[in-house]
Amino acid sequence: MPKLRIGELPDDKPVKVSAELPAAVHRDLIAYAEVLTRQCGQLVGPTKLIAPMLARFMAADREFSKLKREGHVPATGEGQ
Repeated sequence: MPKLRIGELPDDKPVKVSAELPAAVHRDLIAYAEVLTRQCGQLVGPTKLIAPMLARFMAADREFSKLKREGHVPATGEGQ
């Protein structure tokens, strides 16, 4: 079985966020968590996947990374 893009999940201080997901995305998130649980041998809840998936998405966005490097993206905590 190929390795999933999301590996071990970091143990970080969480910030509570509430969001609504389309049903299809939620089903896929649950399925992804089940596959990852089988691969890792450790129970992974679907909600624990959201942050690393978003982080990976933003890290892979070249234009966002460029804007961030150039200082065009507000520092953490600004613009909220």
